[in-house]
Amino acid sequence: MNKQLGIIFDMDGVLVDSEDAMKTTSIKSLERFGIKPKKEDFVEFTGMGEDAFIGGVAGKHGLEYKTEMKEYAYMLYVENARELVYVYPGVKNVITSVKQKGCKIAVASAADLIKVRTNLACIGIEEDFFNTFVTGSDVTNKKPHPEIFQKAASNMGIKPADCIVLEDAKSGISAAKSAGMTCIGITTAFSYEELIATEADFVVSDIAEALLIINEWINLKTK
Repeated sequence: MNKQLGIIFDMDGVLVDSEDAMKTTSIKSLERFGIKPKKEDFVEFTGMGEDAFIGGVAGKHGLEYKTEMKEYAYMLYVENARELVYVYPGVKNVITSVKQKGCKIAVASAADLIKVRTNLACIGIEEDFFNTFVTGSDVTNKKPHPEIFQKAASNMGIKPADCIVLEDAKSGISAAKSAGMTCIGITTAFSYEELIATEADFVVSDIAEALLIINEWINLKTK
């Protein structure tokens, strides 16, 4: 490959299904602070990072957010990830396939570093297999702001126009498009109609299907 391209993977809802795991551990954490939220309370905060994910629900119940809420939820998450986190079929194959084609690869997740590392361990892939990974801990502005994807592209030394992003959340798709990147939406958290309305360039049902589009995109970009 003469032209250098970048493939940027969101984590939750793309590589692993950890939303339910995070909801479960966040509920247990918030219960320690005196409220009893439900899983549906978290839906509107999907993809925005755990400060918003947990803090938004706390606020709904009239509780002031404290970072201890997130820290306790993460502790429970790390302890129970192997049982609670679901790795999507074909994930490892997709990641290794695009790297073998000569693309640079990145993870750009609104989650904190501890969660990203835990999820990569669940997948069974080493951190240094990626050219870079940018987490919620590394940026000032969370999705839908484009900063996280801009930073991933910059770290790889690739122009935004030469990057393709895999995302499941509406906020993430908005961030990718604002960054000037091509975006594949995956319908693990939101419907086809919702992702198209958020201006995803393509919408697929899973990451294995996304690989077909990535291969076509690589071919077009390298002609």
